[in-house]
Amino acid sequence: MQNNTNSVVLHLHGMSCSSCAGRIENALRDVPGVRDVGVHLLNEKALVQGDALDLQALLDAVKQAGYRASVENAHPEKAAVAPKSKPAAAPPAAANYSAVQPATQPAPPLQNAAHNHWPTQFLPVLTLALALALALPLVLPMLLMPFGIHWHLPVLWQWALATPVQFVCGARFYKGAWQALRARHGTMDLLVALGTSAAYGLSLWLWWQHGAAASSQVYFESSAVVVALVLLGKWLEGRAKNRTNAALQGLAQLQPATATVERNAADGGKYLETLATSQLQRGDVVVVPAGQHIAVDGTVQAGSSHVDEALLTGESLPLAKHPGDAVRAGSVNGEATLWVSTEHVGEHTLLGRIMAQVEAAQSTKAPIQRLADRVSAVFVPVVVAIALATALISLAFGLSGEEAIVRAVAVLVISCPCALGLATPTAIVVGTGLAAQHGIFIHTAQALETTHRLSAIVLDKTGTLTQGQPTVQAMAHTQHCDTPRLLSLATHALQHSTHPLAQAVLNHAAALLSHASVLGAHEGSMLVVAGCGVSGMVDGQQLRLGTANWLRQEGVRLDNEAIMNQDVAQWLDKGHTVSLLAMDNFLYGAFAFADPLKPNAKATLQTLRSMGLSLHLQSGDNPKAVQHLAQALGIDNAKGAALPADKLAYIKALQAQGECVAMVGDGVNDAPALAQADVGMAMATGTDVANHLASISLLGGNLQGIPLAIHIARKTYRTIQQNLFWAFAYNVVGIPLAALGYLSPMVAGAAMAFSSLLVLGNALVLQLRFKP
Repeated sequence: MQNNTNSVVLHLHGMSCSSCAGRIENALRDVPGVRDVGVHLLNEKALVQGDALDLQALLDAVKQAGYRASVENAHPEKAAVAPKSKPAAAPPAAANYSAVQPATQPAPPLQNAAHNHWPTQFLPVLTLALALALALPLVLPMLLMPFGIHWHLPVLWQWALATPVQFVCGARFYKGAWQALRARHGTMDLLVALGTSAAYGLSLWLWWQHGAAASSQVYFESSAVVVALVLLGKWLEGRAKNRTNAALQGLAQLQPATATVERNAADGGKYLETLATSQLQRGDVVVVPAGQHIAVDGTVQAGSSHVDEALLTGESLPLAKHPGDAVRAGSVNGEATLWVSTEHVGEHTLLGRIMAQVEAAQSTKAPIQRLADRVSAVFVPVVVAIALATALISLAFGLSGEEAIVRAVAVLVISCPCALGLATPTAIVVGTGLAAQHGIFIHTAQALETTHRLSAIVLDKTGTLTQGQPTVQAMAHTQHCDTPRLLSLATHALQHSTHPLAQAVLNHAAALLSHASVLGAHEGSMLVVAGCGVSGMVDGQQLRLGTANWLRQEGVRLDNEAIMNQDVAQWLDKGHTVSLLAMDNFLYGAFAFADPLKPNAKATLQTLRSMGLSLHLQSGDNPKAVQHLAQALGIDNAKGAALPADKLAYIKALQAQGECVAMVGDGVNDAPALAQADVGMAMATGTDVANHLASISLLGGNLQGIPLAIHIARKTYRTIQQNLFWAFAYNVVGIPLAALGYLSPMVAGAAMAFSSLLVLGNALVLQLRFKP
């Protein structure tokens, strides 16, 4: 069984830590024909690239490594194989249709799938909650021991609390340990299972030997605490995984599940049929009413309107669409109905390609290897060997079997990753808490572990550096008019419009003139000319407000006006959008629109430079506007009209140069770049998709959160390093002492508690001493 393509996506099952991902990656690399492999722990997928890939060989390699895999189902685009036929000319918006046929196979709502998998969503939370609730009464006496407070629960209670944690909540570790043993590979699951089982088993033996008097000698608390802490880490990983899935679902929901298609009736008339989007064929004419999402990539067959493509391209203003213009799935139609001839549907649309790019970027990005997972492959067999050697050497030197077992178990107990389990989570909790206090939401521990070493920042423009809403930047009038009359006429023309430029004019007029002056005493009604502007009779004259090309076509004389050669020319050079107002055939004035910078943008970028970061600007907006903004902000590396694929390629190029890259954006068009970047930062005021994909969200869209997030990450990572040093140092010192008999299991438990307190205290120091 072979795949004719050069890449295969595998769904993986059974991974528990990053060392599992590394083992699968190594196994897949050994398969003939494989050139590159990327295994992503969070979304449990592997992207395998090569030539003439043998799918069965890939599946067998994963199985031999001790895990399971399946091939991702393909969803071919039906339109790609359908013959392209030239559809009949679409009727005007007022056409009569004989009937509307419902969809034959409507797509099931996404929420049904979520309900079907509710045990997968809530079982980890319930398991973690149970483990923490049962471990809490056990851990309190352990933490009090270093302070000389010796208080213990009755041994029966300790056993009753620890047993469900060990064998119910911790069942996943035994399963993972068995898989690791079968694959002859050390993992964190094996380490947890060995250490906790040793502590639990020794406690049972001591209880059997000493009865009720063993309440101060057993180690049930050690096993329960370790299981609860590691489950906490697994839950955090699961949350990150769920965010990834939510991001892809959010992208999918931008494309309508159904579309209305125009059909030719047998009697020569026309009727409308509602189909599932997946059933559309190339050449179908899709009718898109005003205000609805477009379901396909195609060409406007009839109708004129404005289409908002900001989520896909980053263009800050709706674009005028006329017959012959291209439109994209996921964009929003404006004020008038469009008839669109279908060219691409499903995964072959721009939106579909964005989804594929997001998933590929997440699959190929190497997961951050946590230190505890990286050493587990060596640490586990070394600890087991030391414990066995301790027992054998103790017997060889004439010690009793009980003493030999106690020493060996002391080695395993002191090797339990309690402090190691606390080292990263406690610092992460403190770091994320500090960030939240300053309006920064950090989604994953990986974000903090990576943000500290960022070297380059790639920024989007619209909604990120700018406010995302156009405003009137300048205006000018000719000798035929003055400023109050120009604003009054414009307000009358636009008072019922919801277009962003119209709102900008209305807000500007309201700020400069009184309410009475704004409304004026004009008489007449206006008609929207889709894609051009507005037109109507006002005070007995023909008023037109719109683009220069449209006014020229309508016979308005523009070239002999000074503002066209001076003000308007300068505005266009800066990338501003320009609208002109004319009465009859005479130009009265002009408005320049632009998306203004956020107030703290310049200061924030200067702070980032002072932190040693290179700055880059990638935007889908007007190239002239992007270059003008880059010059104002002192950004040398800037590009306009950048499509999602361009941003993704730019991120990859920086990473190929050895840069650790952060992407800062707010829209769907930023999604592939956010997924590919080492750290994705999203404006929380942006789209849900961007915030799901990003590892850091900046609440309120505050740009100052970027340098502050980096500062917090650097401080947090330093704390993590310190915590890990103390956790490992305690093991390096404690294991030999336990092997030599200087530490009984009870003292080992106390030492473990002390190391945990040390790690907790160091994390609290970060919170107390932190200064923005």
